Amino acid sequence: MGSSLKSAQFLIESRRRDAARGDHNACYDLGIVFSSGAEGVDIDLIEAHKWFNISAMSGNERAKDCRAEISEDMTAREILAAQKAARDWLMMTQRRAA
Repeated sequence: MGSSLKSAQFLIESRRRDAARGDHNACYDLGIVFSSGAEGVDIDLIEAHKWFNISAMSGNERAKDCRAEISEDMTAREILAAQKAARDWLMMTQRRAA
C-alpha cells in the first residue's frame, strides 16, 4: 500500500472520528473529499451528500450549497440513499453517546 493511500485513509478515519464526536466541520471536510476525489479517494456522491447533509443540519451554509450542487448530478434514488445513510449515521452516533 502506498504512503499516499495510507495518508488518505488516516485523514478519512480521523475526520470520521471527529464527526462522530459532533464536529460538523469534519463532516464538511468528508463531503469535500468524497465529492472531489481529494486525497486519492474515489468520488462517491452518495457518501459526499451524506456528509454535506449532516454538516448542513448544523447550519453550515457551505455544506448546504455543496449538497445542492452535487444533487444536480444525482438521481432521486441516490439522494434517498444518501439521506438514509445520514439518518443512520446520526442514529448510530446518538446511541453511542447515550
